[in-house]
Amino acid sequence: MTMTQMGDPLIGHVLDGRYEVTDRVARGGMATVYLATDQRLTRTVAVKVMQEGLGADEDFVAKFDREARSAARLSHPNVVSVFDQGHDGDRPYIVMEHIAGGTLRQLMNRAGVLEPLRALELIEPVLAALAAAHEAGIVHRDVKPENVLITDRGQLKVADFGLARAISAQTITANQGLLIGTVSYLPPELVLHGRATPRSDVYSAGVVLFEMLTGSKPHTGDTPIQVAWAHVHNDIEPPSQRLDTSWRHTRTAIPPYLDALVQSATRREPTQRPADARGLLAAVREARAALGSGVMDDPALTARFRSLAPFDGADDRTQAFDRPTQVRDTQVRDTPVRPAPVRPARPPRPATPVHTPLSPSVPWAERSTDRATPVPIGPPPEPGRTALLPAQPDEPRAPSSPSRHRRELVERQRRRRRRGWIWLVLLTLLVLLAAATGWWFAEGRFTAAPTVAGMTQAQASDAVRQAALQPRTTERFSEDVPAGAVIGTEPAGGSRLERDSALTLVVSKGPERFEAPEVVGSSLDDARSAIESASLKVGKISERWDEKAKKGTVLSADPKAGSSLKRDSTVNLAVSKGPEPIKIGDWVGKGAEEARDALTEKGFKINEKTANSDSVPKDRVISQDPESGTAFRGDTITIVRSLGPELVQIPEVKTKSVDEATKLLKEAGFKVESKPGPQYLGLGYVMSVEPTESGKAPKGSTITLLLV
Repeated sequence: MTMTQMGDPLIGHVLDGRYEVTDRVARGGMATVYLATDQRLTRTVAVKVMQEGLGADEDFVAKFDREARSAARLSHPNVVSVFDQGHDGDRPYIVMEHIAGGTLRQLMNRAGVLEPLRALELIEPVLAALAAAHEAGIVHRDVKPENVLITDRGQLKVADFGLARAISAQTITANQGLLIGTVSYLPPELVLHGRATPRSDVYSAGVVLFEMLTGSKPHTGDTPIQVAWAHVHNDIEPPSQRLDTSWRHTRTAIPPYLDALVQSATRREPTQRPADARGLLAAVREARAALGSGVMDDPALTARFRSLAPFDGADDRTQAFDRPTQVRDTQVRDTPVRPAPVRPARPPRPATPVHTPLSPSVPWAERSTDRATPVPIGPPPEPGRTALLPAQPDEPRAPSSPSRHRRELVERQRRRRRRGWIWLVLLTLLVLLAAATGWWFAEGRFTAAPTVAGMTQAQASDAVRQAALQPRTTERFSEDVPAGAVIGTEPAGGSRLERDSALTLVVSKGPERFEAPEVVGSSLDDARSAIESASLKVGKISERWDEKAKKGTVLSADPKAGSSLKRDSTVNLAVSKGPEPIKIGDWVGKGAEEARDALTEKGFKINEKTANSDSVPKDRVISQDPESGTAFRGDTITIVRSLGPELVQIPEVKTKSVDEATKLLKEAGFKVESKPGPQYLGLGYVMSVEPTESGKAPKGSTITLLLV
């Protein structure tokens, strides 16, 4: 809630003990609209409360009450309903239906330029609501996109009949002296004369339709008064002139009959518009039906829309134009009428004697014989009047040569006139034939290709035949159009074609799908070829070690084989890098058991051998094969475990001389030392040797001789 709403004293107030105000929706020049809860019926409503300080103004209170009564008279699905009226202290209010949604203005701002069919769909319920109001004797007077609400379910409702009033009312200004109605949609008669009729709402609705079709208002200016006078002095142009598209090339363009409909609704002269919204509604429905059937050019419909409202003299502005004429008629009636002078009747001319020659030198003589002579009959005529009757025919005369000559002359003239008429008729027929032939070759032999997108094949074929074309079909995959429905035509809808020519219907085969091939176990090159042959693409390729698959073999595919995919979809592959190389390590000199356990854990097989070593202690590794580097899991690693130095049997040297004993021990591979024994007598013989425990000693070790 904004700071302004938090400071509004009506927030949280219960009007008339029934309507709890919960939030403020909008604020206008005369009243504020709040969101409220009807505590009696437990429903959300919109409450329109007069602005503070205006309740003491009797004119404003009267206008506010008149608004409620006028709006309450309307009961229509496309009109915002009025539920209640009352006063909370000195605050008059009305309770209306709450519409959860947006406005037509918001929709127009988002969409920009609307397609003609969509614009007609939106304006139709607006005109239906206005038609109901006009039939109830109410003029809205403020038709604009902001006053058209759209529910969450897409239903349109006309709101704010606060400026509406009975048709018999004559005032257009509020107490502030401002024009009622938004200036961009204001009809000229409100600016000039201050009187609104149903044709005023027709004008405003026509401007709304113009704005939906073009995305812009017909008149603009720096100030409201400039816009208002533009409505008075400038005709509204055809909507199609604001757009770059042509109805000959696309169905989304504005056809000529829709231009004519908008211009008829927005003519500056009220009598040249439809009499009320009902008349405009009928025309909109007819235009919508034609556009929905794919008709982009209908000269008869265009001509009919150009004259939707013949002059009927009922408009206020028209009556104003008639007043000077009425004055002139009165002046003529009040002027005394002078009777026409009575001309004396001429006596009948005596018949020409048979023997009297008709001289060609007297040109009027022949004509005078056939002329009717005014003859007075009966009583004398009244002053100012003259009674005329054709002269009685002359007495029969005997045929004469001059009479035959005259009759022949007259007969020749009659034949000449007949021939002239015949030639005129023939010339007229030739002109009409030439015009028809020119029309046929220029326009008549052509027709517009209907727009059939979304129809079934049978419906589209019927529409094509109705347009005097021959349907042909071709199939094409489509991600958006279900199988069997028509995607479009070739050429496109709205194209200009000769009658009876072929129009190809492009029928959807549904989404195009390809089956992912089986590539696991094959080489990468073979897998790539198989995927591309299936109209797919190889995507990300990952590699991993595998003990069984050799390098370059496909281990897995994502998506899996058999999956249904769009054209050019990617298939990700996992490819084997072969067995993983494992580092062996250098185990020489280390414990044989430790080496065996570590290599076994890495997945190697161990071939253990033993050998004596004078330099490597027992149970340590003398050598390994391979000596270092890497090998693969399951490979055999040979290690040689040390058995320690080689043991050699110590020769029996007891009782032998020192020299002999030394010789024998060195031959056996020992080193020899000697020292006096415990019972040394200096005889030079060996009493015993050390060590003596096992009788053996490591080869190369030192044997000590104990002498006696």
